[in-house]
Amino acid sequence: MAAASRRKKIRLHHRVSARLRDPSVWECLGPGLITGAADDDPSGIATYSQTGAKFGPETLWTLWLTYPLMVAMQYVSALIGRVTGAGLAHNIRERYPAPVLYAIIAALFVANTINLGADIGAMGEAVRLLIGGHALVWSIAIAVVALVLIVAMNFHAYARMLKDRKSVV
Repeated sequence: MAAASRRKKIRLHHRVSARLRDPSVWECLGPGLITGAADDDPSGIATYSQTGAKFGPETLWTLWLTYPLMVAMQYVSALIGRVTGAGLAHNIRERYPAPVLYAIIAALFVANTINLGADIGAMGEAVRLLIGGHALVWSIAIAVVALVLIVAMNFHAYARMLKDRKSVV
């Protein structure tokens, strides 16, 4: 029993030391760059625009509080991933009881569902501003087109198409 535990610690030490050696620039930027850009979704842009139009620079003081917290959260998450070589769900599963993991996954599912609905709603509202019509109709049309493309297309082709379209817009 003690020998197996010692071997596990040695393997973990080798994984950690291998990950903490000089990484390339692309290894440093990859996940962090994607995570940082992930917040620029339609609902986020709509929220920033509405808040800016309503309050102007009055709420800019919150930047001094929120930005360091966001950086710290990203940094800690990146360190956990780099040291263990696994994501947060895997690390939570290893350290906490299963109900904790399931509660976190359920909360994440609810948050992602709400965020997806807000994104589709913001896209429908943007199309309404450009073309006219009802935002709800445009939102439903956007959701149906996205769903059909997700089901009908190969994932890599769909991801490439979205990436190419994003660079155009």
